[in-house]
Amino acid sequence: MFDPYLLFLLGLGVVVLLVAWLPMALSRLPLSLAILCVLIGVAVFHGGVLPFRSDPLRFSTLTERLTEIVVIVSLMGAGLKIDRKIGWRRWSSSWRLIAITMPLSIVAVTLMGVHGLGLGLASALLLGGALAPTDPVLAADVQVGPPRSGEDGEARFALTSEAGLNDGFAFPFVHLAVAIALAGGVVGQPLLTHWLAVDVLWRVAAGAGVGWAVGKVLGWATFKAPHARISGTGDGLVALGATLVAYGVAEAAHGYGFLAVFVAALALRATERDHQFHEAMHDFAEQVERLLMMLVLVLLGGAVAGGLLDSLTWKEIAFGLALVFVVRPLAGWIGLIGAPHSMRERAVVAFFGIRGLGSFYYLAYGLNHGDFHRWDRLWAITGFVVLCSILVHGVTATPLMTRIDAWRRREVLHQDEAQLRRD
Repeated sequence: MFDPYLLFLLGLGVVVLLVAWLPMALSRLPLSLAILCVLIGVAVFHGGVLPFRSDPLRFSTLTERLTEIVVIVSLMGAGLKIDRKIGWRRWSSSWRLIAITMPLSIVAVTLMGVHGLGLGLASALLLGGALAPTDPVLAADVQVGPPRSGEDGEARFALTSEAGLNDGFAFPFVHLAVAIALAGGVVGQPLLTHWLAVDVLWRVAAGAGVGWAVGKVLGWATFKAPHARISGTGDGLVALGATLVAYGVAEAAHGYGFLAVFVAALALRATERDHQFHEAMHDFAEQVERLLMMLVLVLLGGAVAGGLLDSLTWKEIAFGLALVFVVRPLAGWIGLIGAPHSMRERAVVAFFGIRGLGSFYYLAYGLNHGDFHRWDRLWAITGFVVLCSILVHGVTATPLMTRIDAWRRREVLHQDEAQLRRD
């Protein structure tokens, strides 16, 4: 009775309007945009209104590419809104989360997958690489504010920088899982040597190097080029161009494009840190990110309605709950021992290791490039973990971050008053 094309246009129009309105409507509620999008997807696809099924197993390549685009746009926005200058001590919490928390999470998930779920080493390691990174897309509610807003705080900064960096550093473990799968589960010295030399050292160095070079070149063209500065256009579309250039060049150099995009954003921001054009670029990237995010989450709801979680058993459910409530909080707490955080901020950072669309990308990438079995089981586990994170972290993000922000403002006020008394 209804033209599918007209239904698509109608649905797209509704999503665009919701992108503009829902963040404002939900700003004071313990309810996230992600939760609402998933529920919309479940309702629409369960009712059979649309003439196709949302199935990541059937459309695995499309799933990989769509989530890839969402993540790289999100990484550009995350890099642009970090006000803090790069430095070893200034970013100490970030390095701790990358070097300690993420490897601990990957090892824990892999061991749980092998010994608890009976998965092969390759499949368990793929889950570890996919589920360890904090997602830059769905973690927006716990990240720093827009450029030049000064809304940092150690907790928000740590979560933002972690989400930007660990998407690149999780990829070596996904590549290792693919290599083990293609080798039939046999792990030998040649495989590990190639992995360390190429997938770790070269790809990380190439991604960071290309990102920094692209960011510097675009920074010069945007803010310092004589007579033709791109910033004079005031067009935030530049952010999308910078994202695609950094990602494309890094991938062509066999580097990690996710890492390149985030580093390019940091380098672009550092070129002229306080210029208002950063706000235009960030706002545009954020709008594109929200639109794509809502689309993917509606499709996720459709996949749930279509039976994505049907193969789950109590073991997989226990695995997912343990990851969200035990593994990440414990690994995050260990990683931040000795960091310049208060106990409150350490607890918040440890808890908000949000799983999201990046996990779907890594899983789809691994399955599309390796020889893995029981795709349905791996998708069900990942889908359950992401849904659990969307629900738990989505409900708690607004009230908890509001309290930590209020506490931080009181601490700053007390410090200022103490300084005035000393003066």
